Amino acid sequence: MRSNRILISAAMLGAVMLPVLAVSAANAAPATAPVAAKATFTSSSCRSLPPLPYRVHAKAVTIRSKPTTKSTAVGILYRSHKFTVHKSSGNWRYITDRTTGIKGWVSGTYVYRDVRLCLD
Repeated sequence: MRSNRILISAAMLGAVMLPVLAVSAANAAPATAPVAAKATFTSSSCRSLPPLPYRVHAKAVTIRSKPTTKSTAVGILYRSHKFTVHKSSGNWRYITDRTTGIKGWVSGTYVYRDVRLCLD
């Protein structure tokens, strides 16, 4: 019984690691890669780039008149809508839905900005 568990564990580990090892070997750079290839990177830092836009990470979010869940709903912000964030209050964002023109508060739990990772 115990040997069966060990065999099953080894088979599962092999199935998981095989694609990882295959991708690593396929994407490995040749040992004689030219040094000039490194010069193709731009010298500007990613910190100088503008911030990424806000996105809706749900199908729809309720737009409210005040930054509380008990306030009146004034509209719905769908994932496909374009919107502008004007200010923040705690975990709430005051937005303008550019698709419908509605202004109000949405929860920052569902509306947030993606971030970049700068490696310089």
